Amino acid sequence: MADILQLSPEAADYKARLERFMDEHVYPNEAALFETADTQEDRWEPLALMEELKAKARAEGLWNLFLPDSELGAGLSNLDYAPLAEIMGRSHWGPEVFNCNAPDTGNMEVLVRYGTEEQKKRWLKPLLDGKIRSGFAMTEPKVASSDATNIAISIVKDGEDYVINGRKWWTSGAGDKRCKILILMGKTDPDNPDRHRQQSMILVPMDTPGVNKERMLPVFGYLDAPHGHGQLSFHDVRVPQENVILGEGRGFEIAQGRLGPGRIHHCMRTIGRAERALEKMCRRLDARSAFGKRISDQTVWMERIAESRIAIDQARLLTLKAAYMMDTVGNKAAQAEIAMIKVVAPNMACKVIDWAIQAHGGAGVCDDFGLPYDYATIRTLRIADGPDEVHRNHIAKIELRKYRDPGVERHRKQSAD
Repeated sequence: MADILQLSPEAADYKARLERFMDEHVYPNEAALFETADTQEDRWEPLALMEELKAKARAEGLWNLFLPDSELGAGLSNLDYAPLAEIMGRSHWGPEVFNCNAPDTGNMEVLVRYGTEEQKKRWLKPLLDGKIRSGFAMTEPKVASSDATNIAISIVKDGEDYVINGRKWWTSGAGDKRCKILILMGKTDPDNPDRHRQQSMILVPMDTPGVNKERMLPVFGYLDAPHGHGQLSFHDVRVPQENVILGEGRGFEIAQGRLGPGRIHHCMRTIGRAERALEKMCRRLDARSAFGKRISDQTVWMERIAESRIAIDQARLLTLKAAYMMDTVGNKAAQAEIAMIKVVAPNMACKVIDWAIQAHGGAGVCDDFGLPYDYATIRTLRIADGPDEVHRNHIAKIELRKYRDPGVERHRKQSAD
């Protein structure tokens, strides 16, 4: 446990610098960022203030902290990066300031791991520099995308090109005018008897003829501009064969490599949001009185504060364990822990944020304290990157396998040791 809790000196330095930057630059500008995003004439234009903050962060060396490759990012392990993701996640705007925001982080990781040199030159370099943004097109409106083998958008080889036809929705980042490239998952080999070899991932420039933004999808009424989640149609979209990532039929392999670290990032950011909601709850309850005493002294609220503290710390420890296992025995050996944190963290945060809303009374359901927006964004994570039900089924299968094949658990324990 000591190994899990102990930050490396390098990560501890990043943590101190990151906390200072958040205090000096991010928190004081949150209200202005939200106001501009809501009121500017074109809601999908980049925010000038955000670009100023990003320039400051990069100048201070707080940039691409998520990448374990020291030549491209901070060179930190999953375990060392986890507390940094939590700090950034305390603010909706935090991750983008440091170029550590989804879906760009996952897309950059895909290009680092699986991209060709030409793909890296054309798309990875400007993403690393923060000059462009990207989208991830996986979910489809006509199928239950919780089973990714259902994904049906057609990718057909035609001469030197692939031709794409179909629709996607909840394409993260599609609204942003800086979004120049999509990573799209679709079917290249629908008749392959191995259903996990039917899919491929391909790079689709947003300005390719036939790519159409049908609409932007609100989440509980929030458009999340200028980022957004789009419903897109693809009509005879033609891209060169060299845009396929890793090769035909490798889509599931890439997805697993992408989603493992991404789930760690999501969970730590979620824990940061829950931690801040608890802070807001405590300050509000301490500042208000009812029935002759402070609301914080009411037993029901003392219990909720305690339960929040316990739940946040439990989620954090489980997430750190998953990060530690990913670093030491690999993503495959850590698949149960990764699935567990994906269930635990959003459910925990939804509960804590809901209590914080209740603690604020009428102020909790308007946007004065940012709690409705926090709840809306965190609630989506019980669906995004795989719904709770899929992860629970996966956890149960791994658990049952221990008793059906004892050698599996013995091997897993030996790997962990």
